[in-house]
Amino acid sequence: MNKYIVVFCTVPSEETGHAIAESLVGKQFAACVNITGDIHSTYSWKGEVCRESERLLIIKSRPELFGDIEKEICTLHPYEVPEIISVPITQGFQPYLSWIDEMTGK
Repeated sequence: MNKYIVVFCTVPSEETGHAIAESLVGKQFAACVNITGDIHSTYSWKGEVCRESERLLIIKSRPELFGDIEKEICTLHPYEVPEIISVPITQGFQPYLSWIDEMTGK
């Protein structure tokens, strides 16, 4: 199993992104959360094709914290079904990866 993950989550606004980011970092569920500028999402929801302007959260953490991250996002997120997906970090600059450990309470 990989020791590190990146979690992606789209949010409807910068304010929502900051609230989630500050909570995840403050609770040591994530070492860092990047909030992108506007992205444009096209998706199908309840039988309709929708287009929205969103922000993307890029969350750096560890796999064993994914459940905590998911629960925290669901608590703070306004969407009925928020995007919360994880991909493994297969390689990285070791001092940065060690920093993830340090910031997430390991």
